[in-house]
Amino acid sequence: MKYTRPFTMCISLLAFTNFAFSQQEEAVNWVSFEQLNAALLEEPKKVFIAFYADWCSPCLLMQKEVFTNKAVIKELNKNYYAVIMNVETTDSIYFGNRLFINERTNRRNPIHQIPLLMAQQKNKPFSVPAMVFLDENFKAIARYFQYLNTRQFLKVISNL
Repeated sequence: MKYTRPFTMCISLLAFTNFAFSQQEEAVNWVSFEQLNAALLEEPKKVFIAFYADWCSPCLLMQKEVFTNKAVIKELNKNYYAVIMNVETTDSIYFGNRLFINERTNRRNPIHQIPLLMAQQKNKPFSVPAMVFLDENFKAIARYFQYLNTRQFLKVISNL
């Protein structure tokens, strides 16, 4: 009986400590194109789309340094629906009553239809990183085709 109270306190302390440390860090609330479609119908909001490739060093650096920054996370989660997409995905994506596929899966540079439609530069080959910002009506308001550091990215998203 005399060991019950300290034992209970120890278990409670361990449980609380485990709970406190198991809380996930803040992160960008990335949504899929399917989720975006439903969200835009329910509550229109600006949209940020990041296109990347696994082999793209600047893309991976942005994911590691920019999209994990607390100020970036706060701004994106508050004011945007954020989508991140691997341009080489082989997934079929149903968006806006239309099916999009990667027609080039067995070729060199297998870029999916969605990034080709949304982030293609006129008279230039497709490149990553590519970022598209859209207004509440899903109209493009800005496109970037380069690495942006945290300060540059925050300036962009704060001014749109």
